[in-house]
Amino acid sequence: MKRDYSKWCSVALIVAIYALAGVAGWLLFAWLTAQAMQPVWALLLADVLATIVVWVFGLLYENVSVYDPYWSVFPPVAFLLWAIYTGVWSLPVILLLVASWYWGWRLTRNWAITFKGIAHEDWRYTKYRSRHPLVFHTINLFGLNMMPTLVVFAAMLPGLKLFETPFILSSIHPFSLILLIFGCIVCVASATIQLIADKQSHDFRAAHPGKVCNVGLWKHGRHPNYFGEIQFWWGIWLMYASLNGIDMYIGGAIAMTAMFLGISIPLMEKRQLQNKPGYAEYRKQTRILI
Repeated sequence: MKRDYSKWCSVALIVAIYALAGVAGWLLFAWLTAQAMQPVWALLLADVLATIVVWVFGLLYENVSVYDPYWSVFPPVAFLLWAIYTGVWSLPVILLLVASWYWGWRLTRNWAITFKGIAHEDWRYTKYRSRHPLVFHTINLFGLNMMPTLVVFAAMLPGLKLFETPFILSSIHPFSLILLIFGCIVCVASATIQLIADKQSHDFRAAHPGKVCNVGLWKHGRHPNYFGEIQFWWGIWLMYASLNGIDMYIGGAIAMTAMFLGISIPLMEKRQLQNKPGYAEYRKQTRILI
C-alpha cells in the first residue's frame, strides 16, 4: 500500500495511527491493572502493544518511518498520564514533566519539519530493506521498532520511579534538592542543544547542499544532536538519583548511550563518509560528541 499523500494529509494519518495505538495501549493497561498486575509492568506491555500497532501500519504503508515519531511522543505522554493515574504532582514530578514535554516538543517539531510524507522512508530503513530482504520483517519488528521502544522504556524507569519517591520539601537535604534541579536543567539544556543544532544544520544544508556542516555546535562535535539526546536521559536519571542514590535504574541511561555509540552514530558516520567528500577530514579534526 505504497501510496503518496500531501505532507499534511500524511501528518493527519500519522496522528490517527498514533491515536489508535494510544487507545489500544490504554485499554490494555486498564485491563491488566484491573487484573492486579503491577502498574509499571502493565505500562510496559501497553507500550509494547502500541508499538505493534504502529509497526502494523508501517507494514501496511511499506514504511518503517511510521514509527519515527514514537520516540518523542510516548515518554512525555506516558509521564503525564502516569501523573494523572497516580495522582502524584510533587516537585520532582513537575520538573520531570517540564523537562520531558520540552524535549518531546523539540524532537517532534524536528520530525514535523523534516517529514516529507507517508511515502518517504528513512535511508537507514531502506538500506536494511534492500540488504536483508529475507529477514527484513524480523529486523523491522524487533530491531527497528521494538528495541528502541524497550531502550526508551528502560531509560524512562528512573522518571517513573520519581512518582514513588516520597518528597517533603522541608525534609529534603539541600544537596539532594540542588541535584534534582540540576538534573532538570541538564534535560532542558540537552533539548536546547538539540534545538540549536537542528537549526544550524537545516540552515547550513539549505545554503550549502552536499557540504559538511562544520559551523556552530557542529564545529565542536560531529553529533551535537545525539549528544543532547544522550545527555537528556542522563538528566532524567540524575533527577532520580538525587533522591534515591545510584542503583540498577542507571541501566537505562547506559543502554541509551550504548545504542547511540554502538549503532546510531556508526551508521551515520558510514553514510557521511560515503556521501560527503570532506567528511573524512572533518572527522579527524572534530570530536564525536561535544
